[in-house]
Amino acid sequence: MKGLVLSGGKGKRLRPITHTSAKQLIPVANKPILFYGIEMLAEAGIRDVGIVVGYTREEVMETVGDGSRWGINVTYIHQPEPLGLAHAVLVSEDFLKDEPFIMYLGDNILKQPLSELIEEFEEEKPDALILLARVPNPGDFGVAELDGKRIVRLVEKPKVPPSDYALVGVYLFSSRIFEAARNIKPSGRGELEITDAIQWLIDNGFYVRANVTSGWWKDTGKPDDLIEANRLILEDIPRVIKGEVVNSEVRGRVQIGEGSLIKDSVIKGPVVIGDNVKVINSFIGPFTSIYHDAVIEGTEIEDSVILKGVRIKDVPGRIEGSILGNETVLLRRDKKPRSLRLVLGDHSIVELQ
Repeated sequence: MKGLVLSGGKGKRLRPITHTSAKQLIPVANKPILFYGIEMLAEAGIRDVGIVVGYTREEVMETVGDGSRWGINVTYIHQPEPLGLAHAVLVSEDFLKDEPFIMYLGDNILKQPLSELIEEFEEEKPDALILLARVPNPGDFGVAELDGKRIVRLVEKPKVPPSDYALVGVYLFSSRIFEAARNIKPSGRGELEITDAIQWLIDNGFYVRANVTSGWWKDTGKPDDLIEANRLILEDIPRVIKGEVVNSEVRGRVQIGEGSLIKDSVIKGPVVIGDNVKVINSFIGPFTSIYHDAVIEGTEIEDSVILKGVRIKDVPGRIEGSILGNETVLLRRDKKPRSLRLVLGDHSIVELQ
């Protein structure tokens, strides 16, 4: 079985962060989102992985490489325009050929071994096996109507949902999906929808089976979801201190990378701090990730995602629930304000008065 990871799209819901960076490469708990899916495929024994790339292809290719770090072979597949998930399947046909495959949306993070899904697919031999999750807001997702384990209908963002089972973004297909994708028409937004292709399989008598995830799942396409995914992953990190800690208190599950300096500060886990980071006279609170080369001085931060090379100095109040893009500079001039909630794009500079 081959793997197919989708890493195209423009990440409009995460702007301004994604104006200058691929959404799938934003680090969550200091690891690019895309890496979580690739790791899961590798752990499930998938060795040939195609990655569908679009306008950020050069950045994705440079970051992921040839896949050797995970013991897999990566093939890059260019999708010139983001014309839908079913279109991504069609442009990947030469790579996938007539083999069954597992498709994983590259901006999703999932806590469930993919090997369980692959085993079920190989035993039951459906034409499609779709991973579902129960959600409180099914109207925001593609939703499945079930008859036992069989999916009988899919509805995209229904006003009156037939169930609370949302499509997670992990699909296993036989080669019949190519026939289905060729027989559907673009949706109202001009895309070939994978839900329409799956519905074509259902309508033409093919077996489409559901699997309901036993773990948590996050689509990281929105800032709040990305921050929540960061929290969920940090819950499980081990304590690893590689940097230097001077006159500071480090509590709980905290990771500090090589070349980093924590001085005159309090770090309260779960927190992950990357390489070559300086934290001076600051408080870093739970559920915060700080990527490489950042400098934090005289500041309190909690429940936030801080990207590469960020500089923060003497910010009043506490930064909470925020995402700061690469190379952001946050400085204090005078006093004000007491609280901050920020989503800043790469290379932003903010001076607080």
